[in-house]
Amino acid sequence: MMLANKTIVITGVSSGIGADVARLARFHGARIIGVDRNEPSMTLDSFVQIDLSDPTAIDAALDALPEKIDALCNIAGVPGTVDAELVGRVNYLGLRHLSEALTPRFNQGGSIVNVASVLGIEWPERIEKHKALADTSYFEEGVNWLKSNPVPQETCYQYFKEALIVWSTQQAFTWFRDHGVRMNCVAPGPVFTPILGDFVTMLGEERIEKDAARMIRPAYSDEVADVIAFLCSDAARWVCGVNIPVDGGLASTYI
Repeated sequence: MMLANKTIVITGVSSGIGADVARLARFHGARIIGVDRNEPSMTLDSFVQIDLSDPTAIDAALDALPEKIDALCNIAGVPGTVDAELVGRVNYLGLRHLSEALTPRFNQGGSIVNVASVLGIEWPERIEKHKALADTSYFEEGVNWLKSNPVPQETCYQYFKEALIVWSTQQAFTWFRDHGVRMNCVAPGPVFTPILGDFVTMLGEERIEKDAARMIRPAYSDEVADVIAFLCSDAARWVCGVNIPVDGGLASTYI
């Protein structure tokens, strides 16, 4: 794993997958700048508290982030049990806003890794809507588009993970060509994290039972962290524009 001396910004650093990525990357010699709305419970090189649902808060925090970085891991997110508007603001619009703001700061060969979900697999069914949202040029324009095209509460988590996959894939080559920054997604299935219970509530008993028969078990967060760290490393220097399932084969059982 070639991460020595890299500066990596990790959102959602205070728990779950984000915390495990931070530990793994520090072990391999990276400098870790943690971002979260909650205080971390580990050693980091720096920590910046940000509410990703608020573009003004994101902009205000930029001065506290390094002028040069090598990777951005967009791991922070909220479950679909919270208000659909908040899910869109944090899991999509805030992530996009932060990524766009930091793109000029990347060293050549930089990497952005977005955490999507196996639940985003049905993005082709709503491709035109996802492209239309991706075409909005700034945070508030995206908010206004969503007000005109409301997302149902019961499927909001899936919807914005689908939208994230589409936006990431659309941007990947252009950002690689113009800025030398690779962008990829990982798509976990169920993961043992503090919000696993929220996903059980969100999906409902019928879907949980259906998926349980297709899984060995939920993932441990370090199993997802390994893939994210790889995508940040020089070993993945020619990997761009892909969405990698990290689900123990769950998605494959639906083919």
